[in-house]
Amino acid sequence: MAKKRKVILFYNPHSGNGMFKNNLDAIIKRYQEADRIVIPIRASGTNAIDAYLSELSENYDEEFDQILAAGGDGTFNICVNAMIRHGIDLPLALLPAGTANDYAYYFEIPSNLNAALDIALGGNHTRADVGIVNGKYFINVAALGQVVDVSQKTDPNLKNTIGVLAYYLKGLSEVPDMHPIKVRLTTPEKVYDEQMYFMVVMNGKSAGGFKMISPHSEINDGLLNVIMFRPMPVLEMPSVFMKILQGRHEESEWVLNFKTNALTIESEENIPTDIDGEHGEKLPLEFSVLPGKIRICTAEENMGDGTWSF
Repeated sequence: MAKKRKVILFYNPHSGNGMFKNNLDAIIKRYQEADRIVIPIRASGTNAIDAYLSELSENYDEEFDQILAAGGDGTFNICVNAMIRHGIDLPLALLPAGTANDYAYYFEIPSNLNAALDIALGGNHTRADVGIVNGKYFINVAALGQVVDVSQKTDPNLKNTIGVLAYYLKGLSEVPDMHPIKVRLTTPEKVYDEQMYFMVVMNGKSAGGFKMISPHSEINDGLLNVIMFRPMPVLEMPSVFMKILQGRHEESEWVLNFKTNALTIESEENIPTDIDGEHGEKLPLEFSVLPGKIRICTAEENMGDGTWSF
């Protein structure tokens, strides 16, 4: 009789208004039917996934098939950071159970549990880049400015109740207090001395529920997309906002957009930063990319390449 393979399930018990815990039995059932043993690791303040992965043997891939992460972008970020720190190269399956689920959106992972498990158990995967900022890894977005820390300020109960709309409402409340911030962006290609309201450094396509914030991002091209929003008249804001929703903002004179594999951001101001929906690093920020560093379970092989479009 063949030995059953193990799967590590790293889950956030607070995802989905705390309802995700009710799905644990359904997940274990599906994996047992596939002749696999699930090892559940609960997300906690002690970073349990980091401790668990640190104790795996050198031949971990002979015992484990994959890692299954359930939660939002913050949960996926913690999991990927732990995997890279400890040199774990197992396929990572995503179960989107957060508020925005931007990273899972890129790979078209459905929010329906059984459909997401079909993908997790399907055996297909694609390589994906991982960004680095000040020595820490990020999977989807690093952001800075006066409105991109919205997810940190939004009441968790409100996020769980009305979802992405909570980000929009909180963001609008920040508009009257915005002021121009001087920044210097240094890349191997060019130095930009600019003023901004806020900016995002993207690996994926969406952030904070804005599905087309970076419509031309490719998850495995070895590059980061930089999108900076310049100071603009208040009367221009509705037009730019609509273009963001449509994915056409990159054509606006109020938006700076470019791709690069290395970036330094400097400013004399203390600017709030955010990494994959959680508190980020202090400036200056040093960015780089690890091309194709992780394997993400997808519905089709190599879905993340530049030929895949929405």
